[in-house]
Amino acid sequence: MAIASIESVLQQMRAMAPMMERATTDSAAVAGGGFAGELQKSLDRISDAQQSASAQAEAFELGKPGVALNDVMVDLQKAGIGFQTGLQVRNKVVQAYQEIMNMPA
Repeated sequence: MAIASIESVLQQMRAMAPMMERATTDSAAVAGGGFAGELQKSLDRISDAQQSASAQAEAFELGKPGVALNDVMVDLQKAGIGFQTGLQVRNKVVQAYQEIMNMPA
């Protein structure tokens, strides 16, 4: 009876092995990007938000149906806040870099 339960556990492990390999590969790809990769993704998200808000504002100005003013204003504010956050992160990174460069060797 113990051998049957061991065989069952082994079958479950074999069935889960491909999923674990994919998960390991995905996490390795994310880890390989590091700080620069995460920074690039953040900048891309900020850019996408700004472009989307701008396109929605243009659609409202052209009078396209289904585009409400309050949605446009909220999206423009979200894009502005995202840009300001990105700007503050950039300022902090530059400040940290300058502090590190001014450290005595």
